[in-house]
Amino acid sequence: MLKSVLRGLAAASLAVLPLTVPAPAHAAETLPLTEAVATLPVGTESRDGYDRDAFRHWNAGVNPSDGCNTRAEVLLAEAVDAPAVGPGCRLTGGRWWSYYDQVWVTAASGLDLDHMVPLAESWDSGASAWTAQRREAYANDQGAEASLVAVTARSNRSKSDQDPAQWLPPAGEVHCRYVAEWVATKLRWSLTADEAELAALREVATGCPDQTVTYEPAV
Repeated sequence: MLKSVLRGLAAASLAVLPLTVPAPAHAAETLPLTEAVATLPVGTESRDGYDRDAFRHWNAGVNPSDGCNTRAEVLLAEAVDAPAVGPGCRLTGGRWWSYYDQVWVTAASGLDLDHMVPLAESWDSGASAWTAQRREAYANDQGAEASLVAVTARSNRSKSDQDPAQWLPPAGEVHCRYVAEWVATKLRWSLTADEAELAALREVATGCPDQTVTYEPAV
């Protein structure tokens, strides 16, 4: 009799325990470019203490079992014509479109993987306060197509760590897309923008009435 009562009490106590519910996913949001620019938090940039090595890259990527690091995984994802994958994830052949300068590239070695918002710029804009783990997640972000972009080495090195107040792609017809992807990346990672940067973003956005920005906050 006593055992039956105890079992009943245990069952009752379990019935009132709260269920473990997975945390809700951050919903993607789409805004007109001008509105997205206005949504950016304003901040004063500082590069004090910046070290590129504070952002670990390239790591094992989203599929550690494939033998390819983040760089190779992005190159495979962005290839217009897929390359052959050899031992050690060596890529041969393939074809890519570098949208910054509107150039076809037929060798992976001719490409750089550009952080849409450069590592130094992200440091200036808030990443200096992040944990090492969050900086690594940023440096290897494959959760949004705009975060990492395969482009010609020449265009990436021309850009360096400059923001849109200082540099825009040489192909003028892609400025709307580029600024939208820049803004999406900053919103995704809750990074700030300084006044000169905002002014440049607004100027481009006024000429892009049909351009939208879609972003999903990084976890």
